[in-house]
Amino acid sequence: MLPSDNPFAVASPLQDEYPVFDRIHFEHYRPAFDAGMAEQRAEVDAISGNPQPPTFANTVEALQRSGAVLRRAGGVFFNLVASDSTPQMRELAGELATELTEHRDALRLDRALFARLSAVHASRHDADLSDEQVNLVERLYRDFVRAGAGLAESDQETLRGLNGRIAALGAKFVEDVLTESNDLALHVTDESELEGLSEDMVDAARRAAADHGRPGYLLPLVLPTVQPALGSLRRRDVRRRLFEAATTRGLRGNQHDTRETLTEMAALRARRAGLLGFASHAAYVVADQTAGTVEAVTRRLDDLAVPAVRNAKRERAMLEAVARADGLEGPLEPWDWAYYSERVRAEQYDVDEARLRPYFATENVLRKGIFAAAAQLYGLAFEQRTDLPLPHPDAEVFAVTDESGAHLGLLVCDWFARDSKRGGAWMDEFVGQSRLLGTRPVVTLNLNIPKPAAGRPALMSSSEVITAFHEFGHALHGLLSDCTYPRTSGTHVARDFVEFPSQVNEMWAWWPSVLAGYAVHHETGEPIPAELVERMHRARGFGWGFRTHEQLGAAVLDWEWHGRSPDDERVLPDDVEEFERLALERHGLHDPLIPPRYRSTYFAHVFDDDDAYAANYYGYMWSETLDADTVVWFEANGGLTRANGDRFRALVLSRGDTVDLMAATAELLGREPSLEPLLVRRGLT
Repeated sequence: MLPSDNPFAVASPLQDEYPVFDRIHFEHYRPAFDAGMAEQRAEVDAISGNPQPPTFANTVEALQRSGAVLRRAGGVFFNLVASDSTPQMRELAGELATELTEHRDALRLDRALFARLSAVHASRHDADLSDEQVNLVERLYRDFVRAGAGLAESDQETLRGLNGRIAALGAKFVEDVLTESNDLALHVTDESELEGLSEDMVDAARRAAADHGRPGYLLPLVLPTVQPALGSLRRRDVRRRLFEAATTRGLRGNQHDTRETLTEMAALRARRAGLLGFASHAAYVVADQTAGTVEAVTRRLDDLAVPAVRNAKRERAMLEAVARADGLEGPLEPWDWAYYSERVRAEQYDVDEARLRPYFATENVLRKGIFAAAAQLYGLAFEQRTDLPLPHPDAEVFAVTDESGAHLGLLVCDWFARDSKRGGAWMDEFVGQSRLLGTRPVVTLNLNIPKPAAGRPALMSSSEVITAFHEFGHALHGLLSDCTYPRTSGTHVARDFVEFPSQVNEMWAWWPSVLAGYAVHHETGEPIPAELVERMHRARGFGWGFRTHEQLGAAVLDWEWHGRSPDDERVLPDDVEEFERLALERHGLHDPLIPPRYRSTYFAHVFDDDDAYAANYYGYMWSETLDADTVVWFEANGGLTRANGDRFRALVLSRGDTVDLMAATAELLGREPSLEPLLVRRGLT
């Protein structure tokens, strides 16, 4: 029994069960997880041992209600481990990765529970259930089967061991990548080495160094291979140092080298897939996605690779011409690509990222861009709440209401980078939406924008603006969810579908009326010049070859690591780089000038302790097919209108995983989705 003074013992008294961050301390987590696991185990034992015949209410619904303490503690702890961790928290996360995996296995491998669920599943069409309830029964039944509920007892015991080891390795991988990224941040002492960076970026580097007690300037590493500063740094030797720092993470042969971890994880996932009756982990994953088969994914990746390579070669010729005119000696190198891409944008399209940044102040992008577009599309309003405790001093909280004033949920925005925060950008939930549980969503958005010096605004690059709109698309998926059961609400959908709503939301970043609302100079208040906007739109078509190539490269690495059969000989740590080369060559994507968006050794999407994106990174490109077609639909039907927003909300955003996702998309479009808009967008026709 959890003591009453532990903040996780009961639901938070704050609105929407918003966490009482000012009362939560490290010492509360371990008791809450221990009590939460014991409580849910007892609840499941009661379900399994119920003498009454199994029904939807006493089995499926009861299972959905179970685990309240665990849900509360996990919602806070794992979000803060990602956004503001301490060494203590990371150590506990490593311990919990194995323990929680064992706990989930104990539930899903419970034979008595599975027998009751199977009985409800067998009679689902004769039990007067709603469509949503039938869908939930089918979803949970698949979850249990895929978790090994039908295996022999000896195989289940093997499975438990595999799951526990994979979870522990994933937690270690995440911690090692964070440590490596912090350790390899580029430190310079002479400001001249940062020539080309904008004033706000130099100020951010100065502040980062001061925060670490170091003289000079510090350029922290973001998770992707290509670092933002590479497009601006004029000193080629500094570009090289920054690029090499990014690409050697996990490869240095020290205690944080990730090669042993990732190769063991890939081998164990393959073995687990074989135990569950699949040819590979990729086959196991895709069987439960909208893509359906390994062959469908492989075909899509290879079909896109050929034109992507062709376009990248054309872009390379343009860069080499500019580099030669610039007096570059020797061949173009990978640390030169982003820099000369910006030169091409500046010289051929007259677009300079440094000139754009002053128009993209973070507060304007959020309030007058992201929020304004959501108001026009969905009738939403966002009011900052200053009465609620914050998960971090940099965070902001907003109450979200619809046009009638009805409260929908809370949004936590945490924009700035710090050592205690993992790289990248993401959306998650402190509390999920569920009519059954009576909970409204508390959604969190995280970016990694360099924090400016005191008194100065945070300015964003154009790509960071797109990322912010993207992550807010995920937030809308959570905030506008209108589902009964937690398992199928909000973003709990197929991984190759979940990026669809977020990718669609990117379109509003450059929509003329939205852009005009937020793109004003942070010093003069002048709107972004019309001719600069026109040039920016023309320049958007440049660089798709590189972007498609690097994204496909990452998807291929993920697919190849997880496409191996249980009988394949394990890749040795020293062979990781050779494995990458051969994998990329097989798909025609090996080009030293264009490294994958993530190399294996810092590919945290697929080698973390979640398992969610392993063999699923292809989903970004897969769901972009739906996104590109939906953008065409929006444009053909008037763009940023309430009618369009209401239709997208009703058919996609509100429904979670309660319906056939592809059928819902076809209903939205009025036809089956087409690949053609994606090919046109990326210049791949």
